[in-house]
Amino acid sequence: MNRVIQRGIVLLLTALAGTGQSQTAPAPNQSATAAATLRQTALNFEAQGRNAEAEAAWQACLKAHSSNPEPYAHLGLLEARQGHYKQAVSLYRKALAFNPSVLSVRLNLGLALFKGGDLKEAIPEFTTVLKSQPESQQVTTLLGMAYYGLAQYKQAVPYLQDAARHDAKSLPLRLALAHSCLWTKQYPCVIDTYHEILALNPDSAEADMIAGEALDEMKDNAGALALFRAAAQANPKEPNVHFGIGYMLWAQKKYPEAAQEFQAELANDPKHVQSMEYLADTNIQMNQADAAKPLLEKAVKIDPSLPLVHLDLGIVYTEADRKLDAVRELTAAEKLDPKDVDVHWRLGRLYKAMGRRDEAMAEFDEAGALNKARDDENFRRIAEGNARHGDAPPSPPPPPTAPPNQ
Repeated sequence: MNRVIQRGIVLLLTALAGTGQSQTAPAPNQSATAAATLRQTALNFEAQGRNAEAEAAWQACLKAHSSNPEPYAHLGLLEARQGHYKQAVSLYRKALAFNPSVLSVRLNLGLALFKGGDLKEAIPEFTTVLKSQPESQQVTTLLGMAYYGLAQYKQAVPYLQDAARHDAKSLPLRLALAHSCLWTKQYPCVIDTYHEILALNPDSAEADMIAGEALDEMKDNAGALALFRAAAQANPKEPNVHFGIGYMLWAQKKYPEAAQEFQAELANDPKHVQSMEYLADTNIQMNQADAAKPLLEKAVKIDPSLPLVHLDLGIVYTEADRKLDAVRELTAAEKLDPKDVDVHWRLGRLYKAMGRRDEAMAEFDEAGALNKARDDENFRRIAEGNARHGDAPPSPPPPPTAPPNQ
């Protein structure tokens, strides 16, 4: 710090608090003048971006008047400017302890929490400010983005909608809103927001994908696939775009086309584990177990929590007569997804081939029970739908037959 400036601050502090060398205290008007001068000095340094000098001046003000909240608030601002959000939060809280009604300090506290990644703590601060300033679009936007960052999408939607209405040109706001609407199954909101995004950026691959996912959930498979293809055309390197196309083709059992898309995604991201998973399953569906095996073994190392990977490894190992390895993988799949009927059938058949008849029967029984439960649920839904339309319920389904090759 400049020595002349530092000496001036010390002299002002001496005028305010005394040094112990004088036998008489300054007159009240002199003290008030010195305090005002020191405060103005701090504000000037702050406005000039001279953070070190401003901090020293505010510390001097604080030493002279420890019950004054203003120095705490400004010291917090200086820390926040330097990215020291934890220190800023502490100082803002000290300022608010003296006067909780200063909304500007509460807003700065919320901003420091937000920028420091403590979104949960920021929300009540922004909420308090918004109650007193309901027209504040800054606070509305911050609340929406805080909820969005916490994956509380239902709470985020109304704030993001309000913020988007008042900011006609914000693409990031609309993308966040579209995602939030998608993940809370508000599909008309997704489509409306998608059209707004296109007006701002006709080549937004991300927007095409979001709208495509909404259409897919709405069972408009052709529309969803068209939008994902548009996204891939707009940006062939867009993360997940080829996987999305591949998954929809896989679900339609168009395996050769799906395989090409999964391979394209892996060309963009060689560690895309879901593309490995579904490319391997596609290979199995096309009776190409040798091509599936290395993909599955790589995928299971990256993410051992994927039941389809374990199931497909079980299939590959069964075909290779590696029975113990197959049991290990099918058992892992069963633990991860205990309601997958196919896993129980395959494990039952494998146990039977190994002469473990009791374990085989237990698996077949479990598969039969799951099939019956699924049939009963389908019957219940059909009956409820018919009842709403005044129709007689259908006859109940026949009992499940014994599994083949049992």
